[in-house]
Amino acid sequence: MKVWQTFRTSTLTWHLHSGAYAAMVLSGGYEEAGDHGRFQVVAGQAIFHHPFEGHINRFARHGAVVLNLPLPSHKSSPAGVFSIRDFEAIVRVAERSFNEAAEWILEADMRKESQSADWPDALVAALEADPFLKLSRWAEQAGLAPWDVSRGFRKVFGISPEAFRVRVRARKAWEAVRNREESLASIAGRFGFADQSHMTRCVKQLTGSPPHRWRQMQIDSRPAHH
Repeated sequence: MKVWQTFRTSTLTWHLHSGAYAAMVLSGGYEEAGDHGRFQVVAGQAIFHHPFEGHINRFARHGAVVLNLPLPSHKSSPAGVFSIRDFEAIVRVAERSFNEAAEWILEADMRKESQSADWPDALVAALEADPFLKLSRWAEQAGLAPWDVSRGFRKVFGISPEAFRVRVRARKAWEAVRNREESLASIAGRFGFADQSHMTRCVKQLTGSPPHRWRQMQIDSRPAHH
């Protein structure tokens, strides 16, 4: 991922980045639709991303100029779009040190902006809340035909709701593998996978490494006790 980017294309298809980062929009703007829903981002705002988040971007007519700041892995970051009081100051700091600018933005005075709230975003929220969600039942309760849900969701987010649900499960499983002592088989069952092997394939597809490797990396990173 380039730190300074100028976009003149109309659409950037579904993609993801392995590390957390903040995209600061210096000029222009775009719509982003991804794992946390749909957002409008304009100049003077920043959108924060967690590791392995996926999204599609649709740019305004004049494109956008973006500063992408990689965020330190040891610090938590918010999700969504924020207006930042010290936006210009952070950009100036980035001209001499990206690491320092990343520290600044995580400590900045920020105001979270609202996001879209129509049915595709409601489905994102429902999938995030319930990895066992039955899409046909959700469509019925929303008063929508299942094929309209599938077609409309793909049009907005660039992937099917079924594929999106698999991504939700894989991200939740990956986070649990890294942050809990729970067995891998138990995690697989808790997030709706057919079995542990199914979870392993999905986590590896999302992150590039299987769950047992992520767990071992967490163990290896712990301070040694003497």
